[in-house]
Amino acid sequence: MSSFPVATMPAPPVGVVGLGQLGGSLAAALAAAGRPVAGWDVDAGAREAAAARGVRISRELAGVVVLAVPLPAVATALDELTIDPDATVTDVGSVKVPVLEVLGDAYGSRFVGGHPMAGTERSGHAATDPGLFAGARWAVCLDPGTDLHRWLRVAEVAIAVGAEVVPVTSADHDDAVAAISHVPHLLAAALATVAGQAGPLALGLAAGSFRDGTRVAGSDPAFVTSMVEGNAGPTAAALARVQQQLARPWPDLVADGHAVRSRTTGRRPVRVPLDRTALLALGRQGGAVTGRLAAFLEGWVPEGA
Repeated sequence: MSSFPVATMPAPPVGVVGLGQLGGSLAAALAAAGRPVAGWDVDAGAREAAAARGVRISRELAGVVVLAVPLPAVATALDELTIDPDATVTDVGSVKVPVLEVLGDAYGSRFVGGHPMAGTERSGHAATDPGLFAGARWAVCLDPGTDLHRWLRVAEVAIAVGAEVVPVTSADHDDAVAAISHVPHLLAAALATVAGQAGPLALGLAAGSFRDGTRVAGSDPAFVTSMVEGNAGPTAAALARVQQQLARPWPDLVADGHAVRSRTTGRRPVRVPLDRTALLALGRQGGAVTGRLAAFLEGWVPEGA
């Protein structure tokens, strides 16, 4: 995976607010890569753990400021901190339209929404993993008011920790993750509940398919509830489509699902300019940005796209 070997100006420092699994992992990965990074968390234990990994603990943040806090805390997380007036503000939340409505109003073009498709059912600073983002997709939002150069700064942070950047609008992001993340959390909870109702014998016989299908049911219930309720419209629509599929003849359903899951697609390398239309087209084709070469961004799209 390539990085940004040519830059028009030095990479800015990064400030991370919230040092749990995602924020702590990001800060630790940046510190390990030699990127100037500061962090803050209301939890003293999280601050101590981050400091031990080389993160400077501070209430004064500049450069690219990353909000890695639960959705209900997004609006107030920076209130007690000193944020450089020229800082770019981003987040790592799993829902984008509600965050854009809050932070877009507060920070205007300085805000760039983001969502790394990483993480596990674990949470808190004890779940920190500096390698968490390696090879992961990281949605970085290009909305009508997004400043392209600030978008690039956020993309650079994602690529610096090994992620591949998917340019996307906030609305398109929320529709997509409803199908591939939020509904799976609801299905996992339903599967686990049905198995529990079936009794000890069923749970005693449970093996790989049950484990894989219910893994995310071990996530913090408050986090999952906030996520699915924050994206209620797209999640309900995607869940309705799942229910329609379950009503089909089972052989047809099984065959179609197998075809999608076993599909293999190669990658075709591409170069795109720092242009809103070109970048969104790349994301909508299922591609990603992996680096920068002079005036162009390097990336890939699926073969045939």
